[in-house]
Amino acid sequence: MRDAAGRTGWTGSYGLVTLAFVLALASEAPGQGSAGTSLGAQIEQVAAQVQPQAIAWRRDLHQHPELSNREVRTAGIVVDHLSRLGLEVRTGVAHTGVVGVLRGGRPGPVVALRADMDALPVTEAVDLPFASKVKAQYNGREVGVMHACGHDVHTAILMGVAQALAQVRQELPGTVKFLFQPAEEGAPSGERGGAQQMIAEGALENPRPELILGLHVDPQRPLGVLAYRAGPTMANQDNLGIVVRGRQTHGALPWRGTDPVVVAAQIVLGLQTIVSRQVDLPEAPAVITIGSIHGGVRANIIPDEVQMIGTIRTFQPEMRRDIHARIRQTAGLIAQSAGATAEVTIDPGYPVTFNDPNLTARMVPVLEAVVGKGHAVTTPVWTGAEDFSYYQQQIPGLYFFLGITPRTADPKTAPMCHSPHFYVDEDAILLGMRALARLTLACLER
Repeated sequence: MRDAAGRTGWTGSYGLVTLAFVLALASEAPGQGSAGTSLGAQIEQVAAQVQPQAIAWRRDLHQHPELSNREVRTAGIVVDHLSRLGLEVRTGVAHTGVVGVLRGGRPGPVVALRADMDALPVTEAVDLPFASKVKAQYNGREVGVMHACGHDVHTAILMGVAQALAQVRQELPGTVKFLFQPAEEGAPSGERGGAQQMIAEGALENPRPELILGLHVDPQRPLGVLAYRAGPTMANQDNLGIVVRGRQTHGALPWRGTDPVVVAAQIVLGLQTIVSRQVDLPEAPAVITIGSIHGGVRANIIPDEVQMIGTIRTFQPEMRRDIHARIRQTAGLIAQSAGATAEVTIDPGYPVTFNDPNLTARMVPVLEAVVGKGHAVTTPVWTGAEDFSYYQQQIPGLYFFLGITPRTADPKTAPMCHSPHFYVDEDAILLGMRALARLTLACLER
């Protein structure tokens, strides 16, 4: 059995024990269990008490962001907090990752929760008292560093959830595993990292979770809204590289060489017709983006080559393969027509983020109980990508979205993730803690 992402189904990748767990989960009413409402109420109360501290954590992390595989200070704050709570703590997983284990006082399943910790090479443009002024080296250049994707919020939320659950540990029916992950945005060149490396280094073992939960802030939704989707939710991401080679000559005598700059420009335009004219977009979305072009050093010198890098986003295996073939053909033939060559490399990136349908259905009433019906909404597929998908290839998972745009602002015009103007309404932190903690309790109680 294969899902829409082309992966083997439950009995092949999740295992029969996990399949039985998810099916049992889907058959029971939300909130069921001996701890029930009283335990949920305790967790909500502790989360409210933790809110000021969680906001303080977030502001500190925001002011001191760290790039992928360099989250040393961030990891130290997490380790100190989990250790104070009395959790079993493992450090140095996938370079700077932290794994904490909270064992409840009652028998039950193992549930994993994940937060990412890394920031981006973005110079902050938001006027905040805790705005980042940090600079670091990235690909040989000095860059500004900013939490422009909300990973500071994710980390603060999971730290708060750890505290809320630790305070009721004797009543918890099972074990909670906290994964604080580095390098979700991608490891530096020549390094390994992120979820794939966390898994390779045993983050999902001893004990092995039956399922995993995670969230991401969403500037496209207002504060007070939670969004979810069953099945394919975020895109498969592949890394695209194209090197166009021509023949260098004087800029005043272009006919004496082969201009790779002009060829590169034609290839960029040609690639856009693949998505707009050659694939069946009503069947599934797709994106081809060139994010960087570099060639030449001087205005009057036509260079030998131009280098381009970009990203490919797809949701279906067949469409993905077709687009890859069309990219190679388009770039090659355009270059050939001008007497140049185009070398295309496509490196596999993150798989499709696939929310287990039974788990998602079981958790929808929990989300609705947290924010009220009408505020827990289904989301269309999103062409962003997430390495949370690697965990979902191992065990069933649910990845949902937390609205962060102030109610007085228009989410349609709010700065997106990765923007230097990215902004978070910090009231979302409490809602994120409440949602993640209540989902965890529902999964533990089955």
